[in-house]
Amino acid sequence: MTSLHDTVVLITGAGSGIGAETARQLAGRGARVVLLDRDLNAVEALVRSLDNSARHLAIQADVTNSEGLEDAVQQAVSVFGGIDVVVANAGVAEAGTVAVSRIESLVRTVDVNLSGVIRTVHATLPHVTDRRGYFLLVSSAAALKNVPGGSSYAASKAGVEAFAGALRLEVAHKGVAVGVAHPAWIRTPMYDAQRELASVSNGIASLPWPFNVVTTVEDCAAAFVDAIGERDRKIYVPKALSIVDKARSFFTGALWDRLVMLRAGRTVPALEAEIRERELTA
Repeated sequence: MTSLHDTVVLITGAGSGIGAETARQLAGRGARVVLLDRDLNAVEALVRSLDNSARHLAIQADVTNSEGLEDAVQQAVSVFGGIDVVVANAGVAEAGTVAVSRIESLVRTVDVNLSGVIRTVHATLPHVTDRRGYFLLVSSAAALKNVPGGSSYAASKAGVEAFAGALRLEVAHKGVAVGVAHPAWIRTPMYDAQRELASVSNGIASLPWPFNVVTTVEDCAAAFVDAIGERDRKIYVPKALSIVDKARSFFTGALWDRLVMLRAGRTVPALEAEIRERELTA
């Protein structure tokens, strides 16, 4: 595997979960990490916890704010001289059907998860190109299948995959590589928040393998770090999702729809009832 020593890696959504653990493991491999998050306290605390903390940088930035993101990237470049790798990881998720979700929540999911990735790539592309570097864009297993209760999330993550595929072709001749990560369920604060709804927790358990596999954040981050070292094109967490990708037409086709509809008549009303009750008690 290629050495990551002194490689400058910029990570969005680095304050917790996959982003934070990926930063820890990269720092352990000798990389210099630039941690971007809306929560400055979180990334500053993470930097202080890393070995040789002076080698790393915490910056407050919101991927939905292009101007602020551009400023953060310029700050990173001024400190480290350039950027070798970008992990576009910032994301949000909220379980709910279109019928009961607030429109603001639905469109914000797309703005953070997809538009945020586009803004991140646009702001960093000249610097990554200068280093003939690597982008790791975080999609999801949700892009590989259709299930009720996560329409805008799945749309945003499918968009990330499509964006990455086109970007890869645009920058290959410049020596830049692009990878797409498809994690399923990872034990993060986002995962824990969604499991507070009984219908979501039961829904995860009832999904077919490997969509019901729950991976530790440490194992997910290790897969990301390995992918960065190898400049991989596709990353699956768990690895068995690679089989699903090859058979994607089944999980998005008419037969899959019919199978899911057998349960959806029960699971969708249960989910919507839970969300309505939570809204009333909030």
